[in-house]
Amino acid sequence: MAKASFFLKEPNSESETVIYLFFNFNNKRLKYSTGEKIHPEYWNANKQRTKETKKFPSYPELNARLERISSRALDIYRRMKNDDLLITDQLLKKEFDKEFRKEETPRATKDLFSFIEKFIEESYGLKNVSTIRTYINTLRHLKNYADLKKRKLNFEDVNLEFYNSLIHYLTNEIGLSQNSIGGHVKNLKTFLNEATERGLNNNMDFKKRKFRQLSEENEKVYLNTSELDKIYRLDLSKIQKYERIRDLFIVGCYTGLRFSDFIQIKKENIIDSNKLKIRTQKTGETVIIPLHPYIREIITKYDGQIPEPISNQKMNDYLKEIAKLADLNDLVEISITKGGKVLKSTIEKYHLIMTHTARRSFATNLFLVGIPSITIMKITGHKTEKNFLKYIRISQEENANKLLNHPFFN
Repeated sequence: MAKASFFLKEPNSESETVIYLFFNFNNKRLKYSTGEKIHPEYWNANKQRTKETKKFPSYPELNARLERISSRALDIYRRMKNDDLLITDQLLKKEFDKEFRKEETPRATKDLFSFIEKFIEESYGLKNVSTIRTYINTLRHLKNYADLKKRKLNFEDVNLEFYNSLIHYLTNEIGLSQNSIGGHVKNLKTFLNEATERGLNNNMDFKKRKFRQLSEENEKVYLNTSELDKIYRLDLSKIQKYERIRDLFIVGCYTGLRFSDFIQIKKENIIDSNKLKIRTQKTGETVIIPLHPYIREIITKYDGQIPEPISNQKMNDYLKEIAKLADLNDLVEISITKGGKVLKSTIEKYHLIMTHTARRSFATNLFLVGIPSITIMKITGHKTEKNFLKYIRISQEENANKLLNHPFFN
């Protein structure tokens, strides 16, 4: 397994020293200069990155550069492995030189694509990998569009005529769904907002009302308490992998935390044995959540910890299999607008279960038992009730039953 690490040439130096990339592969190690320098005072040897300190204000850019070097180095190695090349130190160094020693071409400030590429490069180490992937995908679609239309896109070209043409291209020629198109428009607006902040763009057409992010409500399910009980009571002792993932999912269902947060729960986050206190990654806010009996049982089961997590993608795959074992096979009708057409289909519920279902289930179940929205929002971190209510998924019958308990109907 290849691994990229960073070390200082002279860690005890009293002046700036070179940062080296140590690339380990096939029981070998290539020592490669990144060309970057830093004073050891600002280096975090444990994290192998620069310290996040005001004394070294350019730490975000340097950390992003190191993240990019690490990512690209691993990509180069994988590509060479896929090509069945005999990988030697010399050959790997030659490929690294091609990638990292190529001359930087001047970036025209009016060139939209050059700016987006630079923005993506700077995002490594600062944003989630999944977010960066969507940026790269958006840039790819924009470039393909420009090639097809035989035009070079500059900031001043991003107007309503361009917007309508792009939407038509993504809808009719690529066949994307409305939500996928909306995601690309959202990313484009992110790029343009950043360029505007940096003084590179003064074309404000992208802020017009008609330059909007398309979206549609897809069927996003939640699990009621009876369904959660079925999953929790499921005997998975013969499939320990499933048992661990099920327990981790239940933690999410009864805390309302995002996947990135509930997999970070440690012993020190438990206070007074009945509450959880944790600082969320996305918003940076600290939330305190009462511990449901199921979570207390799970924490006891794993000796004060939560089950060891796996990747979000793999967990989503396994959750569908676990939900199928729990007989969560009610039929759900889903619809999606793709290529300008509304496509409807019916699918068994277990196919729709994923890690984010946990957070939606938490919000919906608390809402159904009459807990005020503002109280639930203190945990979920939603800033507005409008956004919070998008999480609530209740059937017409559940809504009627909730109203039956209201004084108005009694």
